[in-house]
Amino acid sequence: MCGLSGELRLDGARPDVAAVTAMTAALEARGPDGAGLWVQGPVALGHRRLKIIDLSERAAQPMVDGELGLAGVFNGCLYNYRELMRELRAEGYRFFSASDTEVLLKAYHRWGRHCVDRFKGMFAFAIVERDTGTLVLGRDRLGIKPLYLTRDAARLRFASSLPALVAGGGVDTDLDLVALHHYMTFHSVVPPPRTILRGVEKLPPATVRTVRPDGTTEDHRYWVPDFTRHRDLTPEEWRHAVLEGLRTAVDRRMVADVPVGVLLSGGLDSSFIVALLAEAGQRDLTTFSIGFAAAGGESGDEFGYSDLVARRFGTDHHKIPVDDSRLLPALAGAVEAMSEPMVSHDAVAFYLLSQEVSRHVKVVQSGQGADEVFAGYDWYPPLADVPRDRAAEAYAGVFFDRRHDALAGILNEPYLLDADASLDFVRGHFAAPGAETAVDAALRLDTTVMLVDDPVKRVDNMTMAWGLEARTPFLDHDLVELAAACPPELKLASGGKGVLKDAARGLVPDEVIDRTKGYFPVPAIRHLSGPYLDMVREALSAPAAKARGLFRSDYVERLLAAPGDHRTTLGASQLWQIALLELWLQTHDL
Repeated sequence: MCGLSGELRLDGARPDVAAVTAMTAALEARGPDGAGLWVQGPVALGHRRLKIIDLSERAAQPMVDGELGLAGVFNGCLYNYRELMRELRAEGYRFFSASDTEVLLKAYHRWGRHCVDRFKGMFAFAIVERDTGTLVLGRDRLGIKPLYLTRDAARLRFASSLPALVAGGGVDTDLDLVALHHYMTFHSVVPPPRTILRGVEKLPPATVRTVRPDGTTEDHRYWVPDFTRHRDLTPEEWRHAVLEGLRTAVDRRMVADVPVGVLLSGGLDSSFIVALLAEAGQRDLTTFSIGFAAAGGESGDEFGYSDLVARRFGTDHHKIPVDDSRLLPALAGAVEAMSEPMVSHDAVAFYLLSQEVSRHVKVVQSGQGADEVFAGYDWYPPLADVPRDRAAEAYAGVFFDRRHDALAGILNEPYLLDADASLDFVRGHFAAPGAETAVDAALRLDTTVMLVDDPVKRVDNMTMAWGLEARTPFLDHDLVELAAACPPELKLASGGKGVLKDAARGLVPDEVIDRTKGYFPVPAIRHLSGPYLDMVREALSAPAAKARGLFRSDYVERLLAAPGDHRTTLGASQLWQIALLELWLQTHDL
């Protein structure tokens, strides 16, 4: 897990080493264990390293393989790198390190852009071919590892975070109005390739982009789960298949040359991971839970459940209670760590949790993704009986924060679009082949788009802010393919995640399996008052906000007058949504 950056000149000039150095420096938190820079011809690569596999300097990056004529930078982990290394050695390749980065380079040399088909892991990479000057960029199937790009006629730049690109200079930082529409309607999700800034895009997941020296590009999308029934299994066979698939996914993510812990929320998903590790014989497993002060009548911790699981499996458990004296200052750090604006209030929870966890381990497994993959959210059941041809509109009705027409009362005129960009996007996605039912279509969209640009991005940004690598077994692509083929009714059973609950029965305590679904609660943000409301009011009245003129003053005043009364479709704070966007823009001086 690391941070990467680089520049490819398209105008024949030498790369701007100062810009690449600045981008790389902005990624220091992602890779506190080392730094590197490589320049040749029109290309410069920068890297910040977090040592997880092969802790020696032989695995330092940028990595150059002179024999193969390749140089590269890599962020992530190839969990099957040892198997691939054995296969490549059998074909005559010689290795100078024991790292998955070197496996990446040699796999690309052997199989070209199709090497990604063989990878089991999370990754973003840039590879330069010395002899042709071709640049190849790639991203894993579920977009767990980020890759941002900015381009003009003279050069292409890329980095692991959007703020790192901005640090390099020369970026158009005007707001992208389509992205703003998505932010305000599509539950704050901005699908790729867009970002909230007009001059920055992100490489879509499951994509390899080839950039030739003349600037021409070619994208190869190498993975699309189809969400159709191509397996005829009984419910018991599905239960067994899911259990075995998750066992494999959890086991894969123990590959490391440093200890691996678990983020234990007390919910089914993280508890299942702990149970499977204990079943596999892991001893002295370190687990971590976080809790916050209650607010607005809402509890801020789930320590009762996480304590139960920790006792059952004998983990070395760390409870992290956070009072308001720590939460308020941490908000600024969490916003600074966001590559893009992230409304979900649990971003600060992951930020503070990661700060504490990074003092003990460098790698953790997390239960992120199970709700999207196994239909755990409450907006899926209403779609169960919706005809397929009405699925897009039904999905928008249960998931969108608000509909297009409402934006006229929220945004000032220069920021409004005539077209309903978010509904058009959802309709286009739902119209693609595959996905047999309305629930299948919703799960496909959430797994390949919403998941990537909300919870997955949040976990990556907040953990990497403290040099902590988070691994997500529920996003193992083999397990995702299995879940996509599973009949929706088995996933919707038992109040959601039915087949996963069945698979957990007998391993995870029944009290955890049968409990009411919980979230990562941060009540002080869900129920804005006191200093949190003061912070929001200050952001929305700051000179930068006034100059930007993004939101209608009457709308802002109405929200500030009654913060708890204005909620989105899914119950989030409308005030926090607009304040977070302003806070993020102001924090990054945009």
